[in-house]
Amino acid sequence: MSDLFVGTDVWTLCVILGLAVVTVVSRSFFFISSKPWHLPHWAQRGLQYAPIAALSAVVLPEIVMTQGQFITSWQDARLFAAAAGVLVYVAKRNVLLTILGGMAVYLPLHLALGW
Repeated sequence: MSDLFVGTDVWTLCVILGLAVVTVVSRSFFFISSKPWHLPHWAQRGLQYAPIAALSAVVLPEIVMTQGQFITSWQDARLFAAAAGVLVYVAKRNVLLTILGGMAVYLPLHLALGW
C-alpha cells in the first residue's frame, strides 16, 4: 500500500479526494432530495437527441479523418461504408441492419482492395 503513494504529493491526493466528493454528491443529488423532481419538457425533449449527438461526435471524425488529417482521397472504404449504412438505415430503420450493411461494404473494400 505504501508503494501506491510514493511520489504522490499531498496536493494531488487532495485534488483526487475533492473530485471524488464532487462526483458522488453531484450523482446522488437526486436521491438526497425528499421531494420528487421532474425535468422541464424542453429538457426532456433535448435529452432525446443526446445519444445520436454523442454517437455522431465519436463516429464522424473516424469516418472523415485519418491520424488527425482529413481524408483527401475518395478511395477510402469508410466513406462508402458510411454511405451504405445511411442508405440502409433510411430504407429499413433498423440499427442492426445498418451496421451489417455498412460492414458488408467496408470489409470487401478494405480487405480486398486495401482502401
